[in-house]
Amino acid sequence: MEHTYRLVISCPDRTGIVAKVSNFLSTYNGWITEASHHSDSQTGWFFMRHEIKAESIPFGLDQFRAAFEPIAREFNMNWHIADSAQPKRVILMCSKESHCLADLLHRWHSKEINAEIVAVVSNHDDLRRMVEWHEIPYHHVPVSKENKAEAFAHIDELFQQYEVDVVVLARYMQILPADLCAKYSGKVINIHHSFLPSFAGARPYHQAYSRGVKLIGATCHYVTQDLDEGPIIEQDVIRISHSDSIEDMVRLGKDVEKNVLARGLRSHIEDRVITYENKTVVFD
Repeated sequence: MEHTYRLVISCPDRTGIVAKVSNFLSTYNGWITEASHHSDSQTGWFFMRHEIKAESIPFGLDQFRAAFEPIAREFNMNWHIADSAQPKRVILMCSKESHCLADLLHRWHSKEINAEIVAVVSNHDDLRRMVEWHEIPYHHVPVSKENKAEAFAHIDELFQQYEVDVVVLARYMQILPADLCAKYSGKVINIHHSFLPSFAGARPYHQAYSRGVKLIGATCHYVTQDLDEGPIIEQDVIRISHSDSIEDMVRLGKDVEKNVLARGLRSHIEDRVITYENKTVVFD
């Protein structure tokens, strides 16, 4: 993978934003390898993502931030710049179902995902051997009604210990408390086995079967305090028919779930997602 810097910007839309940023990069001989822009006419906001060859810039990220800050102030930008050579630190969370976890571990093991999976946290011990085969630390943190506050306090300690950049709920079947959602806002990704907003909540395949739907899907979204209502990153569907049973739908749905979660995670770790209001801009 080529070493690049990723400059990600959102700001009120106005004339001259692209020209100003391009001129700044040109001044320092910045070589743009990928450029994406989007203007939202409904909100009046502008979104931008540039990838720049790191070797073409004569300084590191700290100097880049200092030099770019006057432009950011001028245009009232929300912005950040990331280094592709510093993979994001990821914690995976799971319960008993293995398909999403196994898929992400395989993609990580085969270097399809440019991230560092630093640990796996689970409320069950079932998947320990799979994880430890990959030489990744496995933390079993049981969660019950009686110990929920203590358990999630321990999970928060693990997040801090591993200096996590993103948490992936790979079919983790516990609801994160509101304070944890707020603390890690924009850093927790969930896969829901439904094409949200349809069939939110528990047993979505049973809900879909009872409605006789012809398409089932999955949704990768950021976790918020409002259950299953966070900004959507990625979705996909698969066609079914009247002859498919609930078991068939679960089997087919698992394929969609793992692919959608992998694509959503990839978009996040490559800094392709910009969140605004309760929506996202996702640059391909």
